[in-house]
Amino acid sequence: MKKILVIGGVAAGLKAAAKARRCDSQASITVLERGKIISYGACGMPYYVGGDVNDIDDLMKTPVGVLRSPGYFKNAKDITVLTQTEAMAIDRDSKVVTVKNLATGEDDTLPYDKLVIATGASAIKPSLPGVELGNIYSLWHPDDAKAIRQGIEAGKFNRAIIIGAGLVGMEMAEALTKQQLQVTVVEMKDQVFPAFLDPEIAGVVSKYAAEKGINLLAAEKVEAFIGETEVTAVKTDKRTIPADLVVLAIGARPNVELARAAGLTIGTTGAISVDDEMRTSDPDIYAGGDCVENINIMSGQKVFAPMGSTANKHGRVIGENLCGGHVKFKGVLNTVIAKVHSLTVGKTGLSERDAKQLGYDYITVMVAGPDKPHYMGAKSITIKLIADANTRKVLGMQAVGEGEVAKRVDVAAAVLTMGGTIDDLFDIDLSYAPPYNSPIDNLAVAANAVMNKLAGKFNGISPITAKEKMQTGKAVFLDVRTPDECKQIRLADCPNIKYIPLGQLRSRLAELNKADEIVAFCKISLRGYEAEGFLEGAGFENVKVLEGGIVSWPFACEKEE
Repeated sequence: MKKILVIGGVAAGLKAAAKARRCDSQASITVLERGKIISYGACGMPYYVGGDVNDIDDLMKTPVGVLRSPGYFKNAKDITVLTQTEAMAIDRDSKVVTVKNLATGEDDTLPYDKLVIATGASAIKPSLPGVELGNIYSLWHPDDAKAIRQGIEAGKFNRAIIIGAGLVGMEMAEALTKQQLQVTVVEMKDQVFPAFLDPEIAGVVSKYAAEKGINLLAAEKVEAFIGETEVTAVKTDKRTIPADLVVLAIGARPNVELARAAGLTIGTTGAISVDDEMRTSDPDIYAGGDCVENINIMSGQKVFAPMGSTANKHGRVIGENLCGGHVKFKGVLNTVIAKVHSLTVGKTGLSERDAKQLGYDYITVMVAGPDKPHYMGAKSITIKLIADANTRKVLGMQAVGEGEVAKRVDVAAAVLTMGGTIDDLFDIDLSYAPPYNSPIDNLAVAANAVMNKLAGKFNGISPITAKEKMQTGKAVFLDVRTPDECKQIRLADCPNIKYIPLGQLRSRLAELNKADEIVAFCKISLRGYEAEGFLEGAGFENVKVLEGGIVSWPFACEKEE
């Protein structure tokens, strides 16, 4: 009888154990978990804090409501799960693991034929004065989520500071504002989601977050936590901010101590090195989840990309390979998606920053538009597409908006996985019916825009470039919206602007100077694109279009009171 021993009882570990059981009904399968609970949906914790999930146990239940307890795994799958049991050392020569029962303090040894390391990662805790004060949490375990929510319900917390504007940080910003707390997010980098968004898309998120009452302090570094027993303030390099709750969301570090001590190879990212079958440098030891490094499909580079979805895929691959299979894990695209109140932001593949660092001759475009026909209650989304200017291969995309962002990210991820081009992105026969989509999907519109750029038919510029031109005052910004639209919202701090509705452009052409650089735009810059075509036909030689229009403008706007 094959002995399979798994270290780690959350995502990758238990997924590997369950898949191994489906592949081998006779194997002895034991899972070690140093904590008291197993198989919990950590990604759901912000939604428990925010009140979307009523019971923390719901994060540990099957779809039919059965608690994934050790008893459940024993009865339903014949998998032995030992909680409060920590693996202390791996003897690869004797193929045994020394374990400690944390409840009794007793040591024991467990033999294995095949071993799985799924030790996960730990939240990074900064070495700063006062970091051990009370009411400072790293949302890494359900106990943290319970403590925060209990404090909210008891009226203990009113002013929260979140350190880090990444996925967990911004999800917690939503959760805490929904619970009526004053929320400040402090981010050391100069934008939200600094690890994966380009500035113009990040700016849209920041602008929206501010409208929802989230105070974002970017390019600001925390220096200390102030208080006697519980935190009362956070000191940054620019100010001191009162707080009665602090959430640390500054990233994670892979738990590799056990693997390193066993002599297994640790990769350049600091995580465990594995091959494409999730095997470590020891052929009888596999590893998966947040403790291992992955291959980025687009760059071919090793990356540390801890995601629950990836951990579950790792587990499935490992489970089959434990039983003689040779399933390969292709890698990751660093696909992410997040919700900030009604706004969704997502990304897959390379960012523009990544493409530049990798030396691509790339082209980008931003397009905004409704996610379905206007008569079906459409909501806006903005897409940024990055493509190779020579091969036309899609390199990456980002999307943001209150409309249906997720499916566009997923379609782009599929195209990237298959090595598709912008032509493929347009050619895909996507579903269409008015409740779900427009006749030409937003992604296809973005692909068309790239094609037009490459063909010299569209001279679009990003909001970042447009802002630079605005600040020099040399370009004329031509707003071709209707007067009513212009009254509702306008670009702020734009001294050199001209308002001519598209329908009047032909009759008012004399108001423009052919020697000027003109940047045309409208709500989503579709009319701006039409204005570009007309002006160029009329002999204007320096006309550009503000990509994404005013909908995607990440900077200040003036709104009608």
